[in-house]
Amino acid sequence: MGAVTAADRRPKQDRSRATRQRLLQAAVACLAEHGWAGSTVSVVAERAGVSRGAAQHHFPTREDLFTAAVEYVAEERSTALRALFPQGAVGDRRAVVTALTGLYTGPLFRAALHLWVAASDEDQLRPRVTELEARVGRESHRIAVELLGADESRPGVRETVQGFLDMARGLGLANLLTDDTARRERVVAQWAALLDEALG
Repeated sequence: MGAVTAADRRPKQDRSRATRQRLLQAAVACLAEHGWAGSTVSVVAERAGVSRGAAQHHFPTREDLFTAAVEYVAEERSTALRALFPQGAVGDRRAVVTALTGLYTGPLFRAALHLWVAASDEDQLRPRVTELEARVGRESHRIAVELLGADESRPGVRETVQGFLDMARGLGLANLLTDDTARRERVVAQWAALLDEALG
């Protein structure tokens, strides 16, 4: 038999990547819909259309699967956010504030929230989620600084940007139980005005 070439391996690698991506997307959807208690590896595998064995090949433990899933979608959202503003910092701060606030009102935030709640009770999960949240938080802050055109060398600017992100997370929490769109739009408009004044 001839040696396996790189071209022969590529389709298998592509299938493996596609399986991994389906599992990650299914895990986020399950976590957002069913919470931690209802999101098992078997449930995710079934939703992704793969066997439990295939799921465990990619993610040996439940914790591996769900922390990877939230990280994956966080990266996807960061990429999408950057795509909205390909030129980087823009003059329209309200558009940036609206887009950044949107990060906290979708299924990713709902999934992440379930993971945080689970981590508060699960010793095995807590350090992984804490580390993941720190990384996602740093990236969100970095993107916000860049898109808002904020100069963090000025006193108070870093805290102002972080305060805005904390406010956005609070709006995301308020939106979990009821559609908070109308109130959120008014708050976003006010925060955009405050940021214009504070950031210059």
